[in-house]
Amino acid sequence: MNTITRAQLAEAIYAQVGLSRNESAALLEDVLERISAALEAGRPVKISAFGTFSVRQKGMRVGRNPKTGVEVPIMPRKVLTFRPSQVLKARLNGESTGADDE
Repeated sequence: MNTITRAQLAEAIYAQVGLSRNESAALLEDVLERISAALEAGRPVKISAFGTFSVRQKGMRVGRNPKTGVEVPIMPRKVLTFRPSQVLKARLNGESTGADDE
């Protein structure tokens, strides 16, 4: 499994949009910063035909150490969730959606 890096994304922007490499990298960083800022503020981020990122609050719960069986409290925390769009799900399954956008 290959991981897509920021450098690869910036290079794709450079190749397809025609901006300079520095401008492409700056554009990518700006987009990622805006997404991060929205999520930090608790706002969901929807990218049409891709999916929705959102932050969910998980409450405190009791976990168990699998080796010792000792119960350990797991503190409340925020988690990032992603819900893929129907368009993305269809593409992953090789199906046609008949729509370009969700």
